[in-house]
Amino acid sequence: MENQPRTLPAAPVRLAGQNIVLREWDEADIPALIEMYDDPEIDRWTPVPSPFDAEAARAYLGRARAARAEGRLIQLAITADGGQPQGEVLIWWDDLDDGDIELAYGVGSRFRRRGLASAAVTVATGYALQHCEARRVLLRIEAGNAPSAAVARSAGFAPTTDELVAREAKGRRVLLRTWCHVNGEPAT
Repeated sequence: MENQPRTLPAAPVRLAGQNIVLREWDEADIPALIEMYDDPEIDRWTPVPSPFDAEAARAYLGRARAARAEGRLIQLAITADGGQPQGEVLIWWDDLDDGDIELAYGVGSRFRRRGLASAAVTVATGYALQHCEARRVLLRIEAGNAPSAAVARSAGFAPTTDELVAREAKGRRVLLRTWCHVNGEPAT
């Protein structure tokens, strides 16, 4: 049997749990997207361009929609009730292993330290395991990013012994440590 490319479930995706609602972005969210991503901490730890203005937000949403149409990536706004975005979680098939789903996340500066990232990662992990046939759910975190490491631990992830993953971000090479959550249990 020929190996078929994996795709994520069809749109729209709306997930609820952990006192949050994850939903897909829309044009009305551009002001919230700008507020979230035009932030020094987001700039420091993510490949999202800075400064992040309306033009960057529209381009970002366009790339999100194109990747969504390909079935390889879902970008969901983190909300309290399906309304105003407070952050984002991304779900995609891992570049290195087609059986793995990778997650990434960010929370706007006004909404940090409320457990939103941990809740979003927990809900997205459950979705990946139940609906995407993921073998493993992964996070990739740069050394020194203590807030993301705390989110990972809180959501039941543990660092792996996998080799560091190198990625290019804003003209610099970034080394990321892999954290894993295997079938609902942290990797040892």
